[in-house]
Amino acid sequence: MEGAAADGQRSSRLTRELYTLLHDLVYILTAVTILFVFAVRLVGVDGDSMYPTLHNRDYLLLLSNVFYRNVEAGDIVVMNVPFYEDEPIVKRVIATEGQTVDIDFDAGVVYVDGVALEESYVASPTYLDYADLGQGLDYPVTVPEGHIFVLGDNRNASADSRFAPVGMVDERDVLGKVLLVLLPGTDAVTGARDWGRIGGVA
Repeated sequence: MEGAAADGQRSSRLTRELYTLLHDLVYILTAVTILFVFAVRLVGVDGDSMYPTLHNRDYLLLLSNVFYRNVEAGDIVVMNVPFYEDEPIVKRVIATEGQTVDIDFDAGVVYVDGVALEESYVASPTYLDYADLGQGLDYPVTVPEGHIFVLGDNRNASADSRFAPVGMVDERDVLGKVLLVLLPGTDAVTGARDWGRIGGVA
């Protein structure tokens, strides 16, 4: 009888422990789901338009647009642009509403409000002018209210706000701000992964 009672107590204790474990697991999964639905997102980079800052097949952590409201110049953002249909793109914000952008394509220099940008992050100077292909903008341009002007860091291999079908991007189309590289992709030159690139981007 005592053995049966002991077995019953052990069984009851095991049931309580399993229930507690399941209860905690449900709370953890709920918290993770809320975090990844409302606060952060995971996205992959497709292409080399942001090289050398971001590489093809990088996996990025974004601060979701639920919390990311004040877009600032210099931010790297992921957005939906009608020209690309359902494929999000990642670019750097160069100017926000009310600012004027001018580009000297001969010198490869970008100006915002008459000031030349110091762009240590670009792969090469900004020589690509889509006007040469009949699809560019007329500079200088002033960014409309509620819009941003974006460029890829790989300036001569990026279809961005210089390309008229993309143009100025509506801030409502921004999905979030890139916080960090979670998994590095392959380098455009070497084809290797640089694990030291894991972390924040600027």
